[in-house]
Amino acid sequence: MILTRGARITGAVLCAVLAALVAGWIVRDLRAVGDPWVLVRHWAGYTDGRPGNPPATLQTDPVLLVVHVLALFAALRSPVAASTLVATGLVTSVLRLPGVWTIGSSWTDGRFSDELRTRALIGTFVALAAGLALVVTGAAGRRRPEGSSEPLPTRPGRRAGVTAFLALGASGTVMTAWEIRRLLALPDALRPGWYIGGELRTLGLTATPPGWSSLALAVICLVVASTALFRAVHARPLGMIAAGFLLVSGGCGIARAVHHGWLEHFGEVGTEQQLGVLTSFLLGLAGAAALLVLARGGVESTDGRNQAYGGYGYPQGGMPGHGYPPYGSTPGYGYPGGGPHGYGYPGGGAGSPQPPASPPPGW
Repeated sequence: MILTRGARITGAVLCAVLAALVAGWIVRDLRAVGDPWVLVRHWAGYTDGRPGNPPATLQTDPVLLVVHVLALFAALRSPVAASTLVATGLVTSVLRLPGVWTIGSSWTDGRFSDELRTRALIGTFVALAAGLALVVTGAAGRRRPEGSSEPLPTRPGRRAGVTAFLALGASGTVMTAWEIRRLLALPDALRPGWYIGGELRTLGLTATPPGWSSLALAVICLVVASTALFRAVHARPLGMIAAGFLLVSGGCGIARAVHHGWLEHFGEVGTEQQLGVLTSFLLGLAGAAALLVLARGGVESTDGRNQAYGGYGYPQGGMPGHGYPPYGSTPGYGYPGGGPHGYGYPGGGAGSPQPPASPPPGW
């Protein structure tokens, strides 16, 4: 299935709205902080990188901006536009949902002005509405291709599916294990703030609580890993989004380890700190590997045309293609159907030859 022209335009407009919302908050933070490098250090999570004027954004916001911009271009031209819009809408909705209750919480009093909180709350509802609209547009705006020249959605290749399964599956499992560890280790007073936001766990005004975003990313990774193994169409766009978040998260963790000297004195830090550093390397490498293999051109899916490829231009059913009539319908080229025998091949019996096998799909 591919998107109609109206659905493509609608999806592109919605992605532009979402990108403008995130970009507006990033620009606001740049003006409030005054130094872009200070804001980058804040996003990376440096313990000594907290600016005096608290930013409204965190690490996920610049990644979302890139996702929205890429989804905008994919909506206009990509054969996987439908899956891209649905994946972008789901991820946006999941990450923006906590803002409904965190932005108006009492812990934001005094840290952010009432005007800023009102703008953030309105922006959250707009983002949620746009995210849900993307899901509806991608799901309801699909149609069957009208001709053989129209590009079809692409699935991951076999090797890409296996690589994504290993990389994203391992990442999702490790992240889930860390969240179980935190759930058991965090004090009762800090546990709610880690997952749903709170006064004892201060966040950016529009930011997602760290436990919430970590669990959401872990679930997405596990879902993509299981579907990529079976080469589902949606595994490519959703997997690339998950891989982008993993790459940034792992990269920021590595940067923190270098900045604070944890790598230089790796043997002297605690066991849990060592495991955290190793996890950052795992997430960064897994995200880069999954992003590389899923971003490559996949294999066209023939489900939209209701027809399986036979081999070398011989369709097995449906409408004729590539100048060849449906196999067995008329005599010709030595493959007679129900007519007279030709070129030594009997017609219509059990000895009728089969068309050549399909060539193996590539990446």
